[in-house]
Amino acid sequence: MWFIPMLLGCGEDSLLYKAQAIKAIDMHLHAGIWSKIPDASQTELAERFPFPFGLKPEELADQVLTGEGVLNELDKAFLDAGFIFAVYAPRSVGVATNEYILEQLSVDASRLYGFASLQVDDWDNQKELQLTALSMALEEPGMIGVKLAHPHQHFRMDDPDYFEIYEVAARFNAPVYIHTGPSPFINTNTDAPYTDPAYLETAIETHPDTQFILGHLGYDFINKRQLHLDTCIELAKNYPNVWLEPSALGSSGSDPDGIILPEAMEAIKTAGLIDKTIYGSDGPQRPGFAKNYAERTLIAMEKAGYSFEEAQAVMAENAENLFPLGTNP
Repeated sequence: MWFIPMLLGCGEDSLLYKAQAIKAIDMHLHAGIWSKIPDASQTELAERFPFPFGLKPEELADQVLTGEGVLNELDKAFLDAGFIFAVYAPRSVGVATNEYILEQLSVDASRLYGFASLQVDDWDNQKELQLTALSMALEEPGMIGVKLAHPHQHFRMDDPDYFEIYEVAARFNAPVYIHTGPSPFINTNTDAPYTDPAYLETAIETHPDTQFILGHLGYDFINKRQLHLDTCIELAKNYPNVWLEPSALGSSGSDPDGIILPEAMEAIKTAGLIDKTIYGSDGPQRPGFAKNYAERTLIAMEKAGYSFEEAQAVMAENAENLFPLGTNP
């Protein structure tokens, strides 16, 4: 399709789809401190950095894994806003506390929003303490969601002892983003109860006031294949409180031939779930990733036959409908 570069990607001052400027919000971004990432995961991340940045990964991390860095990547990609996730996964990808994320949001409260999280490592003894900490974080301006990653945090999707997390989220009208599918990072749990979104159905069904976002569409990042896409689609079709998010699976590393993400976007369109799909990249990772992922997503939607209006819904409008944006002081 020789005409794609003319109709998609970045113009001089905007992101383009079908030769029209399109608004875009990236709902899946990370900030953090390099020293808080376990050594094995530092190695994994550094291998993704382009030469020569991988030689001094801590310097690159300082550039992109701060509020200023995220904002700079949003600007380069012509993205209007971004959501930054707190992370409590000390055995795999490390820790970015709620407090740290709140500090990063202060760089530009009109464009940066946060997802809070909590520690589950000593749940039997700290459950009430952690639920209280989550509630306090969600009371803060700009904290609009909850991030969970069962493979990284090592708790089953169907374990009712953790369902109070969803009750807290509902009380604050904070959608819950959940990592689905196996993760490539060391010390994650790849067993089905931690990765297969089918195990979430009981939580989804018993918490109708909680909005669940199925991150990565159940993609298998270890074997680089669609794994639980059909399950994600069925859950979104069957439950009004389920949303879809296609981050990372369409990256140049996961989808070098540009086949996987278009297939996923076509499946979403065929299932009539465009209005329940929210754009996210899983960036910024490295300089230029957020821009590249937005462009690859637009190309995927073009291949899947999305109209401008349908693409605009995915890239921004659905997020604006689900989240209380524009309310920061």
